[in-house]
Amino acid sequence: MNEPWISKPSEGEYPTYAKMYIDLLPDDDQILKHLKTNFQEVKNYISSLPEEKLKFRYAAEKWTIKEILVHIIDDERIYAYRALRIARNDKTSLPGFEQDDYVPYSRANERSLEDIFEEYESVRNASLTLFKSFNQEDVMRLGMANGNQVSVRALIYHMAGHELHHLNSIKERYV
Repeated sequence: MNEPWISKPSEGEYPTYAKMYIDLLPDDDQILKHLKTNFQEVKNYISSLPEEKLKFRYAAEKWTIKEILVHIIDDERIYAYRALRIARNDKTSLPGFEQDDYVPYSRANERSLEDIFEEYESVRNASLTLFKSFNQEDVMRLGMANGNQVSVRALIYHMAGHELHHLNSIKERYV
């Protein structure tokens, strides 16, 4: 399928909390391109930071940069899974997840940055391959996730905006 083709979702296709992520992206129908360039921007920026910044916490109980990166990966896996199920017309209401419970078990701070980015890139490539397989009907399909109605395209935009949200947070609070 040729890009561009996935337009920005309308309100009502996602829960209100997702608006802050979706609003970070332009309405240019090039979300797959943004997912590619976002990854490279995150990798380039984080790779330029000194090692001591990667485990820095700007406040007690806040995540480190390495933990944020693994959180982005975990979130992308979950959202891609939701997108797959809804795109394939699975009518099952999908459960939510508690992101704070994932972080301590990620062991992100024990991992090398190279290892984290290898996983991150692999997950991103898998997501892009999946999303490219969808047609217009697939991306418009609605389903239920975490008690909210959501479209496949809203899940894709949420992923990209979530990533930008965390990159902005790192730039503002960690560096």
